[in-house]
Amino acid sequence: MKKILVMGVGNILLCDEGVGVWAAQELMKEELPEGVDVIDGGTFTQDIFHMLEGYDKLLVLDVVHAGKNPGDCFFLDEEDIIQKEDQRLSLHDIDLIDSLNMAEALGKRPKMRILGMQPLDISTWQMELSEPCKAVFTKFVDLARQEIKRLAAE
Repeated sequence: MKKILVMGVGNILLCDEGVGVWAAQELMKEELPEGVDVIDGGTFTQDIFHMLEGYDKLLVLDVVHAGKNPGDCFFLDEEDIIQKEDQRLSLHDIDLIDSLNMAEALGKRPKMRILGMQPLDISTWQMELSEPCKAVFTKFVDLARQEIKRLAAE
């Protein structure tokens, strides 16, 4: 059985920056396929590598600055991030590739996929999503559910 880690990352105090954490919290309330764990990764940086141990796949939920319209949802593969080293995933600039490399050095590296949402605002101190992101939040969580099912079936 494949082990899948779903990690919501971000800062819930900074408007859209918290979308990944909010989504992870929604998924934690649900019954997911066997072998799927969901965690709130918060604003962890390279110290997350120890959390990856024992997992085959990693689904990261986060804001991604991709020059799209606020609220646009999309997937990125690990290769997309490697090819665009200057791409910042979010305000806290989690260096997921370094964390994955550290996990690999310790024995096993999960394959990463990112579900991102283009933010409107990541600098306003508020514990609520902006209107464009709030309007598609349910879609974002649905996309995460679909991807979890797809990864579990592989």
